[in-house]
Amino acid sequence: MPIFDSFWQAGYEGADHRNGQGMPLSMNDVTGHNARVLSDYISLKKLNISTVRESVGWRLVETAHGYDFSSVAEKMQAANEAGIQICWTICHYGWPDDTDIFSPDFVPRFARLCGALAHFLAPRYVSSPVYSPVNEISFTSWALSVGFFRCSAPPGIATGEESKRQLIRATIAACEAIWAADPRARVLHCDPIIHLTAPDQSPESLAATAGHYNSQYQTWDMLSGRTEPELGGAPRYLDLIGANYYHDNQWESGSNARLWWHLGDPRRVRLSQMLETLYRRYERPILLAETSHVGSGRGAWISQIAAEVAQAQLAGVELQGVCLYPAIDRPDWEDLSRWHRSGLWELDHQGTDPLARILDPVYAAALQKAQHTLGLFQSRLCDLNDAKNSSDPMKKLYIFSHLRWDFVFQRPQHLLTRLAKHYQIYFIEEPTFAPPPANLSMTHPAPNVTVIKPHTPLQVHGFHDSQIAYLQPLLADIVDENEAPLVWFYTPMALPLLAVFNPSLVIYDCMDELAAFENAPRQLLQRESALLNRADIVFTGGPSLYAAKSGRHENIHCFTSSVDAIHFEQALDRNNYHPLIQDLPHPRLGYCGVIDERMDLDLVAAIADAHPEWQVIMVGPVVKIDPATLPQRPNIHYLGMQPYQALPQFLAGWDVCLMPFALNASTRYISPTKVLEYMAALLPVVSTAITDVVEPYKHVVAIGYDRAGFVRACEKMLALTPEARQTMQREMKRIVDSTSWDVTAQAMHG
Repeated sequence: MPIFDSFWQAGYEGADHRNGQGMPLSMNDVTGHNARVLSDYISLKKLNISTVRESVGWRLVETAHGYDFSSVAEKMQAANEAGIQICWTICHYGWPDDTDIFSPDFVPRFARLCGALAHFLAPRYVSSPVYSPVNEISFTSWALSVGFFRCSAPPGIATGEESKRQLIRATIAACEAIWAADPRARVLHCDPIIHLTAPDQSPESLAATAGHYNSQYQTWDMLSGRTEPELGGAPRYLDLIGANYYHDNQWESGSNARLWWHLGDPRRVRLSQMLETLYRRYERPILLAETSHVGSGRGAWISQIAAEVAQAQLAGVELQGVCLYPAIDRPDWEDLSRWHRSGLWELDHQGTDPLARILDPVYAAALQKAQHTLGLFQSRLCDLNDAKNSSDPMKKLYIFSHLRWDFVFQRPQHLLTRLAKHYQIYFIEEPTFAPPPANLSMTHPAPNVTVIKPHTPLQVHGFHDSQIAYLQPLLADIVDENEAPLVWFYTPMALPLLAVFNPSLVIYDCMDELAAFENAPRQLLQRESALLNRADIVFTGGPSLYAAKSGRHENIHCFTSSVDAIHFEQALDRNNYHPLIQDLPHPRLGYCGVIDERMDLDLVAAIADAHPEWQVIMVGPVVKIDPATLPQRPNIHYLGMQPYQALPQFLAGWDVCLMPFALNASTRYISPTKVLEYMAALLPVVSTAITDVVEPYKHVVAIGYDRAGFVRACEKMLALTPEARQTMQREMKRIVDSTSWDVTAQAMHG
């Protein structure tokens, strides 16, 4: 039997402590949830959420005349009407004013409350109720140690350590009282999971960092009796684990500088790895009990959470659900006028009904997409590890690519991470040099995606014919004898390796005219002709390529580049710009992408020279050209390769987006992905006369047909009137709304 009625859950902020000014909090009253509980639940059901986390509030329900469970009863009544399962947190940071965490009556008094609550609720539950006696013991004890929460002891390390022990005693006593009242009850213990990195590699820093990192496990270790058994811990008390995880749960030890998620800090550890570590340590079912982001990043955050949850489940983690916390936006505990913008719903603070709920459309769309995607993974991958015995095994899809997975995140990554819902993806990169023997290394950067990196003792570039003798036996070792996989080519140079497979389908995704690039292999055109003869399906990356190839294959389809609008809509928060550009004055004109022979570098220089007051920002790796050839000006800024995660933050700080492509053989057939990414940010775009930009987008993208014209187009875009800008943005939104990588990948799958 599942523990929870729905995998996707929602929590309502229920903190009831006194804040730093001594003000008593009741967050469910502040957000209006207590008054609108039924309508809140009905709204959740429309988003396919049937399980919620609610807080009882010890300080709120224990009165001088006994327990007042009327608020609990009202929520249970609403839950029954709406078809909602409630999981209860009992102590959410607060306790009655006439006791203290170190008072002799604290533990027995809390246990009595928990027993009375479980007795009160037992007849109202058909299935096993779920209780969290004390919310975030680790965070609560830390807050007491620094004086953020108040108690009779002065702030300090000793206060934090002893308060944690006292909360463990209270939790153990509460478990016994709950089980005495309702033996069916399950107990969920929630605490933050964290990752820390050392500021340097000195033994002192590494030891201090390890100590702080391991402290995240103290509560669960004490409850299970692994440490300090004199507190009464035992394995049975560690029933269910709740892992709370937010964007700022990773930081540098000592400085406490956050490893920012939205900037793609390379020191971050993946959530899936953190969950796997937690599960291997305790082997208990896990609920991702709190997670959310703030502001414009909410949609992108939940999309990534879904991918990480899928990865964790693939690794064998017994993950029971994901709880979005909070469902309704919440204010800051210390300043009730400052709201976090972190909920599925915000409040209409300026409206006639300040407590009216306003659904965040991007967050809601991302949630529905995440539910669908994760649901497919969960239904199709449940028997992945036993595919031979499955009645419907998942097909394998082998891809040969001239681009590396961890390079710029573009068409292959967008498509294949989505096709991984339907196929086991094996992405085979070009070989790299390594001393003998030849070998394959494998990584798993996304759910159901394996990146294979061949290493051979040859110092030659790409899928050179001399590599074939090394690669064929290596690949044969990983291909099952009875497989009939799909084989997908991004580069025709890998065609000889098709002999390793017995393919059921051969696909050629022609995303570039590779023969037009400098230093292209001399046999590339011949190899492409052979691939076109052998392929069952041909895709092209844009209409120009489609026109060039359409007469050469009978089953060819144009799937032009698309966009992940949820990701790039983060740029609509213009205050959320990247710190690398915060000191640059406006106007800022920016380009993001690979800087190679396709760039018109003289045009970049001309833009900077025409307006020295403009800041020209070039974001991306420099490849296949000498960096010394890049034009240098005080107002040209080369920021190098940046993670895909951080690109919206660059766009957020720009005034105009640039596509300064040269018009040459290497750009004749390109269909730039970035034009739609720029549009998703609703920013003015100026491009050179690239065919696949001019034909569909010249009515909304300014085209510079020569260098002077390009500069004039930039001037025009900077001078847009508010009315003209709004008209442009409406058309951009219409274009972006009509396409997505999800739709493109699904059409390819079809």
